Amino acid sequence: MNWAHLVAYFFGGVILANSIPHIVSGQMGRPFQSPFAKPPGEGLSSSRVNVIWGSFNLAVAYALLGLVGSFDLHNFAHLGAAALGGFLMSLMLAGHFGQFHGGNAPTAGDPRAP
Repeated sequence: MNWAHLVAYFFGGVILANSIPHIVSGQMGRPFQSPFAKPPGEGLSSSRVNVIWGSFNLAVAYALLGLVGSFDLHNFAHLGAAALGGFLMSLMLAGHFGQFHGGNAPTAGDPRAP
């Protein structure tokens, strides 16, 4: 098993996970943080910029998962590397974007909170 392929699959999972919030926010017509906002990663970019950025991320994830080696969904090491990358990126994104959208303290400001 080639360890370089597993590294590519890990980062393929990372980038695939990063594509999701950008594409979904863009499709919903909502502005969202992106690397092109001011300040980068904190300010909001338009929904179209997010669709473009998310689609670019999707293409890079495809290249890392589909064109490096021979990714096999039935191979635990291949799927595990991609899933671990996606999971860790999702946790990081939840913490980062949660500070802007109230997800890190979901009851803050809620009149029903104790």
